[in-house]
Amino acid sequence: MSAVNGAPTAGRIVETEAYLGHSDPASHGYLGRRNLRNAALYAPAATWYVYLSYGLHWCANLVCERAGNAQAVLLRALEPTQGLAVMRRRRGGVADRVLCAGPGRLCQALGITRELDGTPMPGAPVVVRRASGLDSEEPVVVSTTRVGITKAADWPLRFLLAGSTYVSKRAQ
Repeated sequence: MSAVNGAPTAGRIVETEAYLGHSDPASHGYLGRRNLRNAALYAPAATWYVYLSYGLHWCANLVCERAGNAQAVLLRALEPTQGLAVMRRRRGGVADRVLCAGPGRLCQALGITRELDGTPMPGAPVVVRRASGLDSEEPVVVSTTRVGITKAADWPLRFLLAGSTYVSKRAQ
């Protein structure tokens, strides 16, 4: 859920991608690289790491290991469930299926910018929480290779909700 600028928006996470830090050539923390841009990646678990991709799109990650390990999960896609009018306005009136289909689109729809970078998730204007009461069955999650990268792209670290029409790219 996001309440950026007082505008509540929410969605069900349908796609993520893992980055394994020091040993992952696609990670911003590969071989212990540290700089001002990726400082939040080395923070404790549940800290937001937000960076600008290709100078165009914000990408939101949650650090998921202890401080210093540089491991995070990129939020790649959401199924929008609340605040659709706000998301549509932020995204310029695109079809609902693609409002949050891709990390840059997701950030734009939720109003996520670099301001969130380094913020601990508890108490942040953007939070991720376990869904309650949405499904009677446990969701089926599919693992595929990562997309949109050139290094270690064949690693099966992309996770998506099976059958979701809201993912950024269909599983092969």
